[in-house]
Amino acid sequence: MTAEPCYLAFDLGASSCRAVLGRFDGERMHMSEMHRFATPLRVDGERLYWDLEAIWIALHDTFQRVCREVPLRSASVDSWGVDYIPLSVAMEPVRQAHCYRDTRVTGMDAVIAQRVDPAEIYSITGVQPQTINTLFQVVADQVLTPSNYEKTATRLLIADYFNYRFSGRAVAEVSAASTTQVFAPHTMTWAYGLMERLGLCPSKWPPTVLSGTRIGTASVEGQPVAIVAGCSHDTACAVAAVPVRSDTSSWAFLSSGTWSILGVESDRAMKTLQARTLGFTHEVGFNRSIRLLKNLTGLWVLQECERTWREAGESFDYAVLLKEARQAPPPQGLVDLADPRFATRGDMPARLRAYCLEHGMTALESRGAVVRLILESLAEMYRVALRQLETIIGRRITVLHVVGGGARNALLNQWTADRCHCRVIAGPAEATALGNLLVQAYAMGDLESPADVRRVAARTARLAVYEPSA
Repeated sequence: MTAEPCYLAFDLGASSCRAVLGRFDGERMHMSEMHRFATPLRVDGERLYWDLEAIWIALHDTFQRVCREVPLRSASVDSWGVDYIPLSVAMEPVRQAHCYRDTRVTGMDAVIAQRVDPAEIYSITGVQPQTINTLFQVVADQVLTPSNYEKTATRLLIADYFNYRFSGRAVAEVSAASTTQVFAPHTMTWAYGLMERLGLCPSKWPPTVLSGTRIGTASVEGQPVAIVAGCSHDTACAVAAVPVRSDTSSWAFLSSGTWSILGVESDRAMKTLQARTLGFTHEVGFNRSIRLLKNLTGLWVLQECERTWREAGESFDYAVLLKEARQAPPPQGLVDLADPRFATRGDMPARLRAYCLEHGMTALESRGAVVRLILESLAEMYRVALRQLETIIGRRITVLHVVGGGARNALLNQWTADRCHCRVIAGPAEATALGNLLVQAYAMGDLESPADVRRVAARTARLAVYEPSA
């Protein structure tokens, strides 16, 4: 037993899920991983599904176990955005939960454009049209499986669905809702008029709540545990934990994981033609903040290379890959990682070799050369996006805060500092879980103000600083 308040964060990622226990000593959040497992993805022909029931069993069992070991104050689930589960009147799943990489959304952009001009949708939602967006997926349900669409009484995004399973209350937390492309950030609620014009029934969407809302209580052997809709979207959790210091004049964040998400925080949306043309989108964060950001291909390409190599029987760890990349010669050219060929599962090393051949680049002769090409290409992609961001906001970015798993990649962080010509502060690597825990602490009254969330994050995080080389 302990007198320190304890919270449980369920952090669900596209590649792995984990449960993290947080103990707050009044100054720092001490984190302990209680469980980790690979995110179960089912492949059925051309369809990709998340195995939500397998995830729920893991979450439920871990929650029960931790509650018996620790007097929990609260628990909360965060996850990736856009994906959802349609539910019937009885709150039973109408179908399995599709993965955002499922190709069933192909062609839905034309359907949506016939209903409402994409430029107008952006002016309302501030969200770039992408086939992964919830809007595209819902229209795909409507067009391809109308019977399922008609059976749908409401739909919950992934984290909100599991928070509902714990609490019994179905809501849409605003950070997750803002990824759907049918949410209006200026009103912090659904864009009901837009929904009607798109031919979507507004009543089939749950009520919205702000980040850090206590939505119910779960009980284990008489122990009540508050369930918090913290920041249901993992990026919002990660950015809430960015350890910004008071002496930082102009900073941006880079959430580095399977995806790379680069942007800045603001108190208002910047839904300009320039922002739309350059591919920047808007999402809602903790304390009603607005994140102007760009979604970029992240470590997904490297992760797929790792999967391919392991399936071929190769043995290595991440440190070995980085050592091989450091020893490999600099690439003679870079790869456009936004090329559609790199967006889906498959033999990624072969796709990279084909790309190099098509563009007159030297053949990739070693595993290290492949890794270096990916990392150098990522760093260049960050540089381009950062310069674009500076033109939109009208100021120079001097510090780039890298959070998430990519914060551990010293090679990528140094090359990013070199190419972006700014200081890179890497950490915390566990930013998503830390942000989840700190927002819970605020919701439970253990932190007095939203500013305390970032102050505690700065005291908790272990940081590494990379200065640009000459």
